[in-house]
Amino acid sequence: MNNELAELAAAASAPLGPFTPIVDGVQLLDEVYQFLGRFVAYPTEHEHGAHTLWVAHTHLMDEWDSTPRLAFLSPEPGSGKTRALELTETLVPRPVEAINCTPAYLFRKVSDPVGLPTILFDEIDSLFGPRAQEHEEIRAIINAGHRRGGMAGRCLVKGKTVVTEELPAYAAVALAGLGSLPETIFSRAVIIRMRRRAPTETVEPYRRRVHGPEGNLLRDRLAVWAEHLRPNLSTNPTMPEGITDRNADVWEALLAVADAAGGSWPERARVAAVALVAVAHGGQGSLGVTLLADLKTIFRDDAALWTERIIEKLVALPESPWGDLRGKPLSDRRLAALLRPYGVSSKQIKLDNINQRGYRRDDLLDAWTRYVHSPPEESATDATDATDATPEPDSPPEESATDATDATDATPEPDSPPEESATDATDATEEAAFEEQ
Repeated sequence: MNNELAELAAAASAPLGPFTPIVDGVQLLDEVYQFLGRFVAYPTEHEHGAHTLWVAHTHLMDEWDSTPRLAFLSPEPGSGKTRALELTETLVPRPVEAINCTPAYLFRKVSDPVGLPTILFDEIDSLFGPRAQEHEEIRAIINAGHRRGGMAGRCLVKGKTVVTEELPAYAAVALAGLGSLPETIFSRAVIIRMRRRAPTETVEPYRRRVHGPEGNLLRDRLAVWAEHLRPNLSTNPTMPEGITDRNADVWEALLAVADAAGGSWPERARVAAVALVAVAHGGQGSLGVTLLADLKTIFRDDAALWTERIIEKLVALPESPWGDLRGKPLSDRRLAALLRPYGVSSKQIKLDNINQRGYRRDDLLDAWTRYVHSPPEESATDATDATDATPEPDSPPEESATDATDATDATPEPDSPPEESATDATDATEEAAFEEQ
């Protein structure tokens, strides 16, 4: 093994000629993939492939405009997160295990002229708990360091003078912890949701002194491959449909590595990107976006609802968080605070000749369009279908429409023509608007 390492080191230091990679990229990524899979039980092949590509991208950090965080998250201990970080440590350049490091040490490692470190944070949930303020500088590295040129600002006292200092923060970061992450980090990360192994899932026991050298050998081969890739590396890969904006920033480097390797890796990487972005969006959303989606459900066809009624409906939703927000149910003040960033505020709403504070459907439409993916009309229809009784098989469409109208307590007089119902609805809207003024 020592002879092979010496040959690789000599190859890496040799002058670069035409683009003729010493290492077959497909074979090398396949070997890294197999090495990781011996010791970690991944949820699916997509997470397994993403981990492999992330490891490879750390050897080309000077080529990227941004670097995604790699986050191993699980609801319970014993799910393989720490093992995944231990394996990552053997494969990446200049690894730094940050759990016992001071902020000053990390800043100096990032500024080291020898090369950028790869920072590994275990037990990341301890940085965002009740004592989060104690770790503000470390969080600055995670938040600011995803983009090239990212800086973390600090104030220093020199004598009687306070001066500002900006320290480089750009570095590759892998995280592991329980629960979730703040949205600022979550949205910039490749999320791997770990889980405890089932009785049918088996992995090989890992011993650092035995298996670490295998990982180090793969690390050195990755370094050689990376050096020979640089002259012809394309850093602007084609994104799969649906991967845009911040998600594109997250996956850009990993797709570029897959394209450089070739073989089946470009297709596998793009399938993984679509799959993991979909899983991340389905499993994580800010409380505000969750509220908007639930409001869309409860409003249905109502033009306006009082705040008190909105809270009642939200709390009654199955599996909703609104009955217990850190030990307290949703209040009118908390509801207003959650909606304010989306440009939605309460107003005086007149219903049944009574004025109370509430919210109008029209004021929520823009937020629903921007932050909740399905159109409001479809959501309202789905909600109505889910809650209304199924009509009789022989009922004509008109009877179903009448049933839906009955369910919303807006039953017109039997002989009223459609124009009269529309006029009543318009009058009600205009009356509410007048009261709001």
